[in-house]
Amino acid sequence: MDRWFGFSHERLDAYRVAREFLGNVADLLAGLPRGESGIADQLKRAADSVFLNLCEGAGRRAGKEKAHHYEIARGSGTECAAILDILLLRRLADPARVAAARVRLHRLVCMLTALARRARGEEEGGTPTP
Repeated sequence: MDRWFGFSHERLDAYRVAREFLGNVADLLAGLPRGESGIADQLKRAADSVFLNLCEGAGRRAGKEKAHHYEIARGSGTECAAILDILLLRRLADPARVAAARVRLHRLVCMLTALARRARGEEEGGTPTP
Protein backbone atom coordinates (compact mmCIF):
# COMPACT_ATOMS: atom_id res chain seq x y z
CA MET A 1 0.00 0.00 0.00
CA ASP A 2 1.38 3.39 -0.94
CA ARG A 3 1.68 5.95 1.79
CA TRP A 4 0.22 9.37 1.06
CA PHE A 5 2.53 12.25 1.81
CA GLY A 6 0.54 15.39 2.33
CA PHE A 7 3.39 17.74 3.24
CA SER A 8 6.78 18.30 1.67
CA HIS A 9 8.68 17.65 4.90
CA GLU A 10 7.19 14.15 5.11
CA ARG A 11 9.08 13.21 1.95
CA LEU A 12 12.48 13.97 3.50
CA ASP A 13 14.66 11.27 5.02
CA ALA A 14 15.78 13.95 7.47
CA TYR A 15 12.19 14.18 8.73
CA ARG A 16 12.20 10.47 9.61
CA VAL A 17 15.58 10.77 11.34
CA ALA A 18 14.40 13.87 13.25
CA ARG A 19 11.31 11.97 14.45
CA GLU A 20 13.54 9.12 15.62
CA PHE A 21 15.81 11.60 17.41
CA LEU A 22 12.78 13.03 19.21
CA GLY A 23 12.10 9.49 20.40
CA ASN A 24 15.66 9.27 21.73
CA VAL A 25 15.15 12.58 23.52
CA ALA A 26 11.86 11.43 25.04
CA ASP A 27 13.61 8.33 26.43
CA LEU A 28 16.41 10.43 27.88
CA LEU A 29 14.02 12.94 29.42
CA ALA A 30 11.97 10.16 31.02
CA GLY A 31 15.09 8.84 32.74
CA LEU A 32 16.44 12.11 34.12
CA PRO A 33 16.56 12.38 37.90
CA ARG A 34 14.36 14.84 39.77
CA GLY A 35 15.78 18.31 40.06
CA GLU A 36 17.09 18.41 36.49
CA SER A 37 14.17 20.27 34.95
CA GLY A 38 16.41 23.03 33.60
CA ILE A 39 18.56 20.79 31.41
CA ALA A 40 15.50 18.71 30.51
CA ASP A 41 13.66 21.80 29.29
CA GLN A 42 16.69 22.98 27.32
CA LEU A 43 17.05 19.61 25.57
CA LYS A 44 13.32 19.43 24.83
CA ARG A 45 13.25 22.93 23.35
CA ALA A 46 16.40 22.43 21.26
CA ALA A 47 15.19 19.07 19.90
CA ASP A 48 11.78 20.54 19.13
CA SER A 49 13.50 23.41 17.32
CA VAL A 50 15.43 20.99 15.11
CA PHE A 51 12.23 19.23 14.13
CA LEU A 52 10.08 22.34 13.67
CA ASN A 53 12.65 24.31 11.67
CA LEU A 54 13.31 21.32 9.41
CA CYS A 55 9.59 21.13 8.66
CA GLU A 56 9.24 24.87 8.20
CA GLY A 57 12.23 24.97 5.85
CA ALA A 58 10.78 22.20 3.74
CA GLY A 59 7.60 24.22 3.38
CA ARG A 60 9.34 27.34 2.11
CA ARG A 61 9.60 28.01 -1.61
CA ALA A 62 12.58 30.35 -1.83
CA GLY A 63 15.98 28.69 -1.54
CA LYS A 64 17.35 31.37 0.76
CA GLU A 65 14.40 30.95 3.16
CA LYS A 66 14.68 27.16 3.04
CA ALA A 67 18.40 27.33 3.78
CA HIS A 68 17.81 29.75 6.66
CA HIS A 69 15.45 27.35 8.44
CA TYR A 70 17.68 24.35 7.79
CA GLU A 71 20.59 26.30 9.27
CA ILE A 72 18.56 27.19 12.37
CA ALA A 73 17.66 23.51 12.71
CA ARG A 74 21.34 22.62 12.36
CA GLY A 75 22.29 25.10 15.07
CA SER A 76 19.69 23.64 17.40
CA GLY A 77 21.12 20.23 16.58
CA THR A 78 24.58 21.27 17.69
CA GLU A 79 23.00 22.68 20.85
CA CYS A 80 21.45 19.24 21.44
CA ALA A 81 24.91 17.68 21.05
CA ALA A 82 26.28 19.96 23.76
CA ILE A 83 23.37 19.12 26.06
CA LEU A 84 24.01 15.41 25.51
CA ASP A 85 27.61 16.05 26.58
CA ILE A 86 26.33 17.72 29.74
CA LEU A 87 24.17 14.70 30.50
CA LEU A 88 27.25 12.49 30.24
CA LEU A 89 29.54 14.80 32.21
CA ARG A 90 27.05 15.07 35.04
CA ARG A 91 26.26 11.33 34.86
CA LEU A 92 22.57 12.09 34.45
CA ALA A 93 21.80 9.57 31.70
CA ASP A 94 22.75 6.10 30.56
CA PRO A 95 25.84 6.44 28.33
CA ALA A 96 24.51 3.87 25.84
CA ARG A 97 21.29 5.84 25.36
CA VAL A 98 23.21 9.08 24.97
CA ALA A 99 25.52 7.43 22.43
CA ALA A 100 22.55 6.19 20.39
CA ALA A 101 21.04 9.67 20.41
CA ARG A 102 24.38 11.23 19.38
CA VAL A 103 24.76 8.87 16.42
CA ARG A 104 21.28 9.73 15.17
CA LEU A 105 21.81 13.44 15.85
CA HIS A 106 25.10 13.49 13.96
CA ARG A 107 23.41 11.92 10.95
CA LEU A 108 20.60 14.48 11.20
CA VAL A 109 22.99 17.46 11.41
CA CYS A 110 24.83 16.17 8.32
CA MET A 111 21.50 15.90 6.49
CA LEU A 112 20.54 19.43 7.51
CA THR A 113 23.89 20.72 6.25
CA ALA A 114 23.28 19.06 2.89
CA LEU A 115 19.72 20.39 2.71
CA ALA A 116 20.90 23.94 3.41
CA ARG A 117 23.61 23.69 0.75
CA ARG A 118 21.18 22.31 -1.78
CA ALA A 119 18.65 25.05 -0.98
CA ARG A 120 21.34 27.69 -1.54
CA GLY A 121 22.25 26.05 -4.85
CA GLU A 122 25.65 24.88 -3.72
CA GLU A 123 27.39 21.64 -4.50
CA GLU A 124 28.90 19.47 -1.77
CA GLY A 125 32.13 21.46 -1.72
CA GLY A 126 30.30 24.73 -1.13
CA THR A 127 30.74 26.00 -4.68
CA PRO A 128 27.62 27.53 -6.25
CA THR A 129 26.17 25.43 -9.05
CA PRO A 130 26.08 26.95 -12.55
